[in-house]
Amino acid sequence: MAYQNKAALYDLLFRASAETLTTIAADPKHLGAHVGFLAIPHTWGQNLMHHPHVHCVVPGGGLSLDGQRWIACRPGFFLPVRVLSRLFRRLYCEGLTTLFAEGRLTLTSDLAPLNERAAFEAALAPLQNKEWVVYAKRPFGGPKQVLEYLGRYTHRVAIANHRLVSLEEGTVTFRWKDYRQESAPKRMRLEAHEFIRRFLLHALPKGLQRIRHYGLLGNRHRAGKLARCRELMNTQAPAVTPRLRTLNYRDRYERLTGQSLRRCPVCERGEFVCIAIFSAGAYPRSVVPPDTS
Repeated sequence: MAYQNKAALYDLLFRASAETLTTIAADPKHLGAHVGFLAIPHTWGQNLMHHPHVHCVVPGGGLSLDGQRWIACRPGFFLPVRVLSRLFRRLYCEGLTTLFAEGRLTLTSDLAPLNERAAFEAALAPLQNKEWVVYAKRPFGGPKQVLEYLGRYTHRVAIANHRLVSLEEGTVTFRWKDYRQESAPKRMRLEAHEFIRRFLLHALPKGLQRIRHYGLLGNRHRAGKLARCRELMNTQAPAVTPRLRTLNYRDRYERLTGQSLRRCPVCERGEFVCIAIFSAGAYPRSVVPPDTS
């Protein structure tokens, strides 16, 4: 259903996740605070099959409901995942029902029978009795680790180059981790057309906003809310020197992370050279390769 309705159901994934976090965090029984976070969608598992989910990066606390103090979560604990999963399940199922009632779901092929209301409701009923998975990781080590995480994940594609092993006789071999067997490292071999099919499963709908900010980090009032948080925690805003603003983005990234975007990730000695720049939607000009003889 998600594959046939990517734009609608990915958007619902964002909205249900955001409402779940903000609602449970604001509950005085849990944290009792307004929180902020950013959300990034991923649609793949290690074997490249379709597995839509969203990653949220959340500060370990938030503003009190009256805005007068900073409330930190318990060390190593943010919100109860069982409570989060139950609310997330309800919100997502309610969202699916609303989309169906408004005629905004496309259900074709094997899902065509679900166009009948009774069949759709019958298919949805078991999902409301299953345990849904919400996973909370322990906090990052600090701002540097957050930046490194965002650098890796915000514009990540379904498979990184270093996982590709070979292309031989029309088959692609790549490394993957089997999470059902304690992340056991394995290799998968697929026919080239099946590899391409799986890779293209994860092409996002045109115009989908991939990185979204909520709560304290919402675009409309982020500056004021963050200033208030820093005031309550007695911390200063990070200084950004004019020099850093004028640097090329590659230089800024290297200055902040210590990792170079110019260095070849394979040999770690050679450097990438810009050969041509072409505009979005245009094909690159034919480029004569340099003479290496």
